[in-house]
Amino acid sequence: MLIWNSVEVAIVKRFLIASIFVLACAFSALAQQSESRALTEAVTAPDAQGSPAIEARLLTTMLNGSDDSPVTNVKLVIRNVSGNFYTYVTGWATFYDSAGVRCGEGLFKVDALAVNESAASDTPGLRLRCSPATWRIAATNLLTRSADIAKTTAPEAAAVAPEPERPAPQNFIINIDGEEFPIQVNNPIVLRLGTRNRKIVLRSAP
Repeated sequence: MLIWNSVEVAIVKRFLIASIFVLACAFSALAQQSESRALTEAVTAPDAQGSPAIEARLLTTMLNGSDDSPVTNVKLVIRNVSGNFYTYVTGWATFYDSAGVRCGEGLFKVDALAVNESAASDTPGLRLRCSPATWRIAATNLLTRSADIAKTTAPEAAAVAPEPERPAPQNFIINIDGEEFPIQVNNPIVLRLGTRNRKIVLRSAP
């Protein structure tokens, strides 16, 4: 039977924690690298729920920037691949060199983009300081019409049987020896006849 002392247990715990941390970093780096694509490939940006929202492809693929002479703009086409009509779309186009180092980013925007519609845009303010090998996009604003806002699904309320319509109460008058007494259906009226009180109830016949 193998018995470990407290020092050995502490060392094993530290080794396991370090291994988990290294693996998490590796998976994180792999996920970030998988988002970037070659300049000739289309890239996709998700919405807040993680579903594909917009797709972009470069119209300008011959990019040769440097620190002394950066590329200041590129043209690209943005396509709406979601099921929503976007009234306003903005995002970042980011470029990486062959070593995976970011060397430029520019902001793009598109107004009124219908479902499956494409629109040309550019990235004014871009300062691309390399000859990029890969690129990716990230959406920063995806504004939809109010009619396209996702509604939370709620179970439909059970159908409630309508209550039977009650006939409107009718007023009647009882005339006893010239003296009138108002009375309604199903509402009793108490009259003093002689020396005794009498309760009179008017009902509708079945």
